[in-house]
Amino acid sequence: MDLFPHEGEPAPRPEPRKAAPLADRMRPRSLDEIVGQDHLLGPGRVLRTAIESSEPHSMILWGPPGSGKTTLASLMADVAGLRFVGFSAVLSGVKEIREVIARAEAERARQGPRTILFVDEIHRFNRAQQDAFLPHVEKGTIVLVGATTENPSFEVNSALLSRCRVYVLNPLGEEDLVTILRRALTDADRGLGRIHVEVTDEALVGIARLANGDARSALNVLEIAVRLAAERRAGRVTDEMIRDAAQRKTLLYDKAGEEHYNLISALHKSLRDSDADASLYWLTRMLDSGEDALYVARRLVRFASEDIGNADPGALAVTLAAKDAYDFLGSPEGELALAQATVYLALAPKSNAVYVAFDAARKDVAERPAEPVPLHIRNAPTRLMKHLGYGTGYQYAHDAPDARVEQEHLPEALRGREYYRPTDRGLEAELGRRLAEWRRWRAERRS
Repeated sequence: MDLFPHEGEPAPRPEPRKAAPLADRMRPRSLDEIVGQDHLLGPGRVLRTAIESSEPHSMILWGPPGSGKTTLASLMADVAGLRFVGFSAVLSGVKEIREVIARAEAERARQGPRTILFVDEIHRFNRAQQDAFLPHVEKGTIVLVGATTENPSFEVNSALLSRCRVYVLNPLGEEDLVTILRRALTDADRGLGRIHVEVTDEALVGIARLANGDARSALNVLEIAVRLAAERRAGRVTDEMIRDAAQRKTLLYDKAGEEHYNLISALHKSLRDSDADASLYWLTRMLDSGEDALYVARRLVRFASEDIGNADPGALAVTLAAKDAYDFLGSPEGELALAQATVYLALAPKSNAVYVAFDAARKDVAERPAEPVPLHIRNAPTRLMKHLGYGTGYQYAHDAPDARVEQEHLPEALRGREYYRPTDRGLEAELGRRLAEWRRWRAERRS
């Protein structure tokens, strides 16, 4: 692959070949043709001003697939009159980086145009590879433009990140995608304008929904659907043709990336807020995107203790049963048990009282000295231990009326600590009543 396509002055990008995919042919040829990123490229915006003044700076373009990262980087070079060199982090390494830098330095030495180095999927470069850019970005040898679908805070090392501005590209909305699709249908030169097939507004909206914010995906589906209609002499694109073209909606998801945490957060918060419908939606999004169902089951079990607790102790049993059912049935049958548990958790009374109490007890354990166990509640299996006072004065609760005894169980330094504060929701209201009664009884005995 030629990493140095331009000699001397930058040349305009060649028009895409007719045989190229529609998404490639319809790439915007000017900043004004870019759809859905007005917050970056609208009149007077910082990025547009920098590009049009021929002073682009090093940056990270962060956005979902099909939002225009590669197109924007290429147009940046065209508008600013710079050399454009691009490669993928998947296919290239430090050797290629050094070659690019050497050529960029040579261009600068002969007062040639600066080089925009576009690195697609920059998050796939390891720390050493990312560090290789640092001195050259600082000296201005290159204008680094990295593209990533992952949160740069996690995937780009801090030294490089501090030398680049981060621009967030928005996922394209349905209206944005419909605009792009209409443009492709009416463009007789680069698009599908010469193919006389009707595509209704409803069909365009359907394609846009399937594309999930990805312009490339939307154009691919449109191109295949129009070709199918032409081949079948149908005259118009039907829902069936769109389904055939799309096969299956591709959901944005990366089990190791930010979207993984975004979706599990959405599920957890929907459950906590007792929204059964939203909880089912996020559960389905995760499962249909390829998430490990047992990971989801583990999170449901955790939720049962963290956010429901003793307000409905049965929630823990329901989630464990759902996990076992999935283990037994697998996908897709076992996923129904997870859906059942999800609805149960959403509608169960909520309490984090046990969670808060456990955290408070853990804080005391972490921050205070390890207090000795009071002698009277220690076991005394040997004569020496009995001689030392182990177990002396211990009161056996079953020998007392109502199985209640007044004796201290916490270390001396923690006497009077009350970690558990029940809510008045669900079964925990009854547990709270019992606890309050016991605490009153003990206080009266001590007074």
